[in-house]
Amino acid sequence: MLHNNTAADVDAAVEKVQQSPEIGDRKRVDLATLYVYKFHSAGQLYLLGYTLDDNVRLVYLEAVGPHENFY
Repeated sequence: MLHNNTAADVDAAVEKVQQSPEIGDRKRVDLATLYVYKFHSAGQLYLLGYTLDDNVRLVYLEAVGPHENFY
């Protein structure tokens, strides 16, 4: 469960990804379908992982968490 301030920061990050899905960094090789958007919350770096489906214009949120626990 996320603290309220972190949840608000995640919501803001999701909105940024929604507005511009290519904002994240695309991973390579085995994770080539995964994009990662980095943002800070409470002084800590978080990553938001997502995939795109261009055929139906959907963004699938895959994971969110602190950098050290993400992969």
